[in-house]
Amino acid sequence: MTTDAIASSVTEEAVASLHATADPRLRELLTGLVRHLHDFARETRLTQQEWEKAIAFLTATGQKCTDTRQEFILLSDVLGLSMLVETLNGDRAEGATESTVLGPFHMTESPVRALGDDIDLVGGTEPCVVSGRVRSADGTPLPGAVLDVWQADDQGFYDVQQPDVQPAGNGRGLFTADAEGRFWFRTCVPAPYPIPTDGPVGDLLRATGRHPYRPAHIHFIVGAEGHTPVTTHIFVAGSDYLDSDAVFAVKRSLVQDFAVTDDPSLAAEFGVPNPFRHARLDLVLEPNA
Repeated sequence: MTTDAIASSVTEEAVASLHATADPRLRELLTGLVRHLHDFARETRLTQQEWEKAIAFLTATGQKCTDTRQEFILLSDVLGLSMLVETLNGDRAEGATESTVLGPFHMTESPVRALGDDIDLVGGTEPCVVSGRVRSADGTPLPGAVLDVWQADDQGFYDVQQPDVQPAGNGRGLFTADAEGRFWFRTCVPAPYPIPTDGPVGDLLRATGRHPYRPAHIHFIVGAEGHTPVTTHIFVAGSDYLDSDAVFAVKRSLVQDFAVTDDPSLAAEFGVPNPFRHARLDLVLEPNA
């Protein structure tokens, strides 16, 4: 038999070994995975040395994971796989807030906070208020909606990256919308930042000549009874890297103006110095089918 014939035989034998898998979806996924992996090896004429290097890379990726860092999510992000999976599963009703990637820093529980609380515990240089309403796709306000919020500080770091500098929970908050679906909280304007590059994912970016930067953004997971939760960001309009996000997660509908607001009475109402930056947005959920 030729080498190519033997290679094809190995693939068919590996696929056949999955036929007894009880879960049909698991069988479908594993069959597709085996076929695509084998096709990749054949098409690229993968060498033994390259295969061993790939195994070492994946091993190092796993070894870099901790309770506060998920290097495999980071790898999925920079390969565009996270955004692809999100897009394939992200069909929503017209007008509903678009979803985007979770990212690698939702690794710790957000502290429960009251509406109007400040999630910037270290005193960023530019005070900011984020306010808006959670509503259904038909415009109905969603009282009691829950918003899980997390962000980097104005230097581009998350609390889990600087445990000796930032107190745990900095830049994070779990809020409950009021009886009219409204929410508001104080924070700082986040900065663009590089994803962590001190591990295998950083090595991959350097090897491929890619930058590691993400545009400035705030993360949200928003849920309400009878509605499908959404995982999303709001991106700061005018931020660097909006057109070259290292994890391909920018959607134009999610870019928001963090406008400079000179309004002493509104500043007093929110409890911030005047002037301040103010992002106003509606977060729109799709009713459950």
